[in-house]
Amino acid sequence: MASLLVISSAPAKLNNGKVTLDIKFVEGMRLYTDTWEGPVACMLEASDKTFPFSKSYELDLLPFKVVLIPENQIVQASDITNYDIVLSSGDNYKHLHLGDICHKTRQKLIFIIEYIIETRIQTIFLDRSKSLPKKIYSTLWTLNQERRRRRAFQLADGIQANGYPAFDAYKTKNQNSIMYLDNRIGKKLLATTDEIESRHQQLMSGARLKLIHSGRLEPMKGSQDLIPIARQLINNGTDFELHIFGSGSLEPEIQKGITDYGLQNHVFLNGVVDFENELVPFARSNADIYLSCHRQSDPSCTYLESMGCGLAIAGYANRMWSELCQESGAGWAVPLGKTEQLAEAISNAANNLQQLATRRKSALQFASTHSFEHEFNLRVKNLQTLV
Repeated sequence: MASLLVISSAPAKLNNGKVTLDIKFVEGMRLYTDTWEGPVACMLEASDKTFPFSKSYELDLLPFKVVLIPENQIVQASDITNYDIVLSSGDNYKHLHLGDICHKTRQKLIFIIEYIIETRIQTIFLDRSKSLPKKIYSTLWTLNQERRRRRAFQLADGIQANGYPAFDAYKTKNQNSIMYLDNRIGKKLLATTDEIESRHQQLMSGARLKLIHSGRLEPMKGSQDLIPIARQLINNGTDFELHIFGSGSLEPEIQKGITDYGLQNHVFLNGVVDFENELVPFARSNADIYLSCHRQSDPSCTYLESMGCGLAIAGYANRMWSELCQESGAGWAVPLGKTEQLAEAISNAANNLQQLATRRKSALQFASTHSFEHEFNLRVKNLQTLV
């Protein structure tokens, strides 16, 4: 039986003989052990930092082996000698040398990739803490790592690309390339058509249009556009509620905007909540549209997760949402940064409730064919072809 090693950037911390791990990461690793016919292990960097949504585990009680290496230590050939197949992040520059190692040792190597070079450079220039010279230096360094990345992908045995942009950018670098749409919406969390119909009837009876936004409230996520969009909706005469879930550096600015522009009856900051037990039930029962201000082209899980909750999506036409919107028919895509056009799309939806209901049903249908279980099994089957 072939052994599988998952090299991940997920956080880990040793504590009195136990290991603290991200709960979602552990759930994912359990699925590997359930579906893989052979021993499974993960390799993580040990850190002293604390992190949210974590739990302490007895190493001997986990169904997979946990290998910890010192923080910032590069994985050596001797660290992976005993494993037949290696699954590693291709986004993390620290792992790109594995292409050379596994090519020499004839071990099978699959890289996972999410970000394209355009997104990496966008992230650099959206960082408010860096001066222009530092941004230029970071860009040159990133371009050099991209050359390493493309060479490593050519040496590997396959690529698993999360999202349309990554697949389009790297599929020519390796013949064994597949695309998947990562998300946390399992079949049991999917909305129902009855829930969509119930909200439709409420809207037809005069209920307010309800929008939702979730995630890190940071400039790179476009959260600075939330208040301008809300103000434009007021100017359009649209009666709405916008519920914002999450936290970040822009939270004080958003709160100030709510107060300064008298939006207390329309925009609500709800903080960080549990995804499965709080956010998903709220979205399924109390929302109609997910408001996305994301300008980058990374494959945010939020798209599929919102669609799985039966929500239409109004967002900027970055490379990911533009293609996903076209494929799914689940919402509206407007030019990047055009807050007035994004507000107009939402106002039009409020005035065409039948179209809104249709797009919500299309969102749910698309998400149900790309549930967490479906996408995970797709990836495992790809790995099994290497055995």
